[in-house]
Amino acid sequence: MQAGEYPFTRGIYPEMYRKRLWTMRQYAGFGSAEESNERYRYLLSQGTTGLSVAFDLPTQMGMDADHALAMGEVGRVGVSICSLADMRVLLQGIELDKVSTSMTINSTAATLLAYYVLVAEKQGTDRRKLSGTIQNDILKEYIARGTYIYPVRPAMRLITDIFAWASEELPEWNTISISGYHIREAGSTAAQEIAFTLADAIAYIEAAVKAGLAVDSFAPRLSFFFNAHNDFFEEIAKFRAARRLYARLMRDRFGAKDPKSWMLRFHTQTAGSTLTAQQPDVNVVRVALQAMAAVLGGTQSLHTNGMDEALGLPTADAARIALRTQQVIGYETGVTAQPDPLGGSEYVEAMTDRLEAEAVTYIERIDAMGGTIAAIEAGYIQGEIQNAAYEYQKAVESGKAIVVGVNRFQAEGLDATPVFQIRPEVEAAQLERLRAVRAQRDATAWKESIERLKQAAIDGGNLMPRIVDAARALATVGEISDTLRSVFGEYRESAS
Repeated sequence: MQAGEYPFTRGIYPEMYRKRLWTMRQYAGFGSAEESNERYRYLLSQGTTGLSVAFDLPTQMGMDADHALAMGEVGRVGVSICSLADMRVLLQGIELDKVSTSMTINSTAATLLAYYVLVAEKQGTDRRKLSGTIQNDILKEYIARGTYIYPVRPAMRLITDIFAWASEELPEWNTISISGYHIREAGSTAAQEIAFTLADAIAYIEAAVKAGLAVDSFAPRLSFFFNAHNDFFEEIAKFRAARRLYARLMRDRFGAKDPKSWMLRFHTQTAGSTLTAQQPDVNVVRVALQAMAAVLGGTQSLHTNGMDEALGLPTADAARIALRTQQVIGYETGVTAQPDPLGGSEYVEAMTDRLEAEAVTYIERIDAMGGTIAAIEAGYIQGEIQNAAYEYQKAVESGKAIVVGVNRFQAEGLDATPVFQIRPEVEAAQLERLRAVRAQRDATAWKESIERLKQAAIDGGNLMPRIVDAARALATVGEISDTLRSVFGEYRESAS
C-alpha cells in the first residue's frame, strides 16, 4: 500500500512533502491586538506559511475585558478580542486571501469566525477564497480543558450550525479541528489520544448527519489536531494508526463515498507538557525530536514550541528558533524525499497495529455506553485520562521515567532565560477601546441584531447568519455569548 491510497497509513497524498512541505505555523497571541499583529508580521517575514492565533481566557470563555472575572486575565495567555474593532487591528496589513489562519477557539468559535470573515470582507476579499481553521472542538473542553460555556447539547448545535453555514459560505475553510492535543496534555496515553479524539469525531459526524447534512458535504473540511510527544517511534506510529482507523470509520461506519472524506488531515504541535523550566535550553532538543516525529508521521501542518514556554509566553528569539527548527527539518535533513520513510519497519508497523487495536477497544467501549456525550456525562473519558496521568506522575517521582534536568541530570538553579512580560497597561488600553466601541456603534442596529440572535436561539434556526449580523453591528464577544447563555444556560461540571 502506497501513500495516497486507502486507508492512507503511509500518508494522504502520493507525493507528500516532495512537492510541498507542511504548513509551518507558529502559535502566537498575547497582550494587545497591536502587539500580536506585530508578532504575526514578524513571523511571516521569517518564513512562517500560516498564522495561528491564541486568544486570552476571557475571549475563550465569552467574557469581555470589563467582566469582573476577566480582571487580571486580559491578554495574559493570548490576545484579547472583544469586538470586530479588535479583529481589524489584529489582522491589519495581512492579506487574508494569501495566508492560511488557524484560530484556537472553541466556545466562542462562531463569533470569532464571524469577525474574521467581516475583516476579510472589509479588505475586499471573497469569503469563498478564505482558507484556515477554527478549532471549534467543544467536546474536548468538557474532557480535558474546561473552557466551555453552554451545556453539551446546545454547544453541539452551534458546531453543526457552523458546518452547515460554512459548507455554503466558506468552502475552503476547515470548520473544526478535532483535538487530541489537549487530551494528551492532560495526561492521556498515545492510544487514548487516538481513541478519544476519534470518538469525539464520531459524535460530531453523527450530530451533523442527524441535523440533515450529507456526510460528504462536510467531512472533507474536517481536520484534526494532535500532540507530538517524546516517545519518537510511538508518536510516528500513532499518526499512522489514527489515519488508517479514521479512513475505515468514514468509509465503513458512515458510508462516505468521497475519498476526501476518508482522509485524516491534521495539524501537530509539539508537547507543551514535556517542556521544563529547569535547563530550558534542553527544550530545543525535545522540540526538534518531536517535530521530526510529526513530519515522519505525515502531518499537514506543524507548530514548534518555544524553548521558554515553561516559563512564560515565547519571546521573539524563542519563536524564531522554533521556526528555524522546522525549516532545518524541511530543507536540510532529507527526510522529505520519501512519503513514509519508516514504512515497512517491523517495529513501526507492529506499533501502528498495536495502537490501532487499543484505540478500537476504547471506541467500542464508548459506543457501548451510548456514545461520546454519554461517556463524558458519566465521567468515563475524564477518569481514564486522570488515571493515565497519575500513573505517569508516579513513574516520574519514583525515577522509573527519567525527565532530564528534573529527576536526573539536574543543574544548580535555572538558566538565565529572558521571560516575556505582559505590560500592565495592556488591560487598561483594551478597556478603553471596548468603551469606545460601545459608545460609537449604532445602538438601534446593535439592539435589533441581538434580539434576532436570541429569537433564532429560541426558534432553532441556524445561528451563524445572526451571529454575523450581530458582529457587523459591533456586538461584543461577551454580549453575543450572554445572549446565548440566556437561552441555553451554562454547563456545570458534576462534583462527582
